Amino acid sequence: MSDLTASLPPAMARPLRLVRAVMHAIIIAIGCLMAVTFFCVVILRYVFHADLFAYEEWLMAAAFWGFFMAAAIATHDRAHVNADILGLVITDPAWRWRRAVLVETLELSILCVLSWWGILMVAEELAAYPMWQATIALKIPFVVPRLAISLGLVLMTVFTALHLYVLLKRGPAPEETA
Repeated sequence: MSDLTASLPPAMARPLRLVRAVMHAIIIAIGCLMAVTFFCVVILRYVFHADLFAYEEWLMAAAFWGFFMAAAIATHDRAHVNADILGLVITDPAWRWRRAVLVETLELSILCVLSWWGILMVAEELAAYPMWQATIALKIPFVVPRLAISLGLVLMTVFTALHLYVLLKRGPAPEETA
């Protein structure tokens, strides 16, 4: 894991810290919401032999927000699962740096495309107003989870671009590529 904000100029780091704090708050709130909901579902179902009406619908939307905010945080922290064997084989710091730049560039390219598709997905939903697709029981518009997908992908793109910026700014220093 790495602290991206420590490698950025203060003018870039301050808004980034705020965005991370908001994402952490969303993740914590949704985690608590899910735990409380499942607790209530179990109590209602097995103690009172009742059911919590359509909880799956709003919990699904909340889960999308939690999942994609957590994915963005993992991108920021470089905490995604990584099966990188080539990084262990390459010992020359300059070649490690070149490889890291290539990987970041490819990742950024893919995320740009996915972010664009996410933005188009949300734009399509917004264009369909007032005939939005919605869940069956609670009529939660599909734009709610789709906005989470789009925002999560955009944040991952921004964080990857910042990682690439820091990598290019520092150059092939042995302590950064090891």
